[in-house]
Amino acid sequence: MPQLSLHSPIGPLTLTEEDGAIISLDWGWGRDQTETPLLCQARDWLDSWFDSPQKQFPLPLKPHGTAYQKKVWAVVSAIPPGETLTYKQISEKVGGSPRSVGQAMGANPIPILIPCHRVVGAGGNLGGYSGDGGLEDKIWLLELEGVVLPRK
Repeated sequence: MPQLSLHSPIGPLTLTEEDGAIISLDWGWGRDQTETPLLCQARDWLDSWFDSPQKQFPLPLKPHGTAYQKKVWAVVSAIPPGETLTYKQISEKVGGSPRSVGQAMGANPIPILIPCHRVVGAGGNLGGYSGDGGLEDKIWLLELEGVVLPRK
C-alpha cells in the first residue's frame, strides 16, 4: 500500500492509501514514501489545514472497521471545524452508549481527517485521544480550530 509522510505542527504523520481512498493516518514517519496523486493531494490539504482549519476533508476515505464504527465515524466526519459533539450526543444518533462511541473513537484509523478530536465528554471532560501527544494533541487541535476550552 502506498504511503506518504509529512511534517506537521504535532509531529510527523503518515497517510496510507488503498484502492483510491485514504485508509489511515498514523503518527510517525513511514518507511516507504510513494507520491501518488491522492496522497499528494491529502498531504497538501493537511499542510493547508494546519494553517487554516476551517474546511472539511474533500478526498475519499475508506477506514477499515465494523459497521457500528463506520456509523460513528460518519457522524464524526460531519462535525464542522470549530464545533464539538459529546460522546452521548453521538450515541443518541447512532445507538449504543457513550462508552461504545469512545471505543469507536479509539479505533479511528484516520484521526484528524475523521475528526475524533471534536468529540468530547459531558461537562467539559475531554475524554481521550489516540495521537502521540495524547490529550495535548487533542487540546492543540481543538484550539487550532477556535474551540474555547474550559480552564481548570
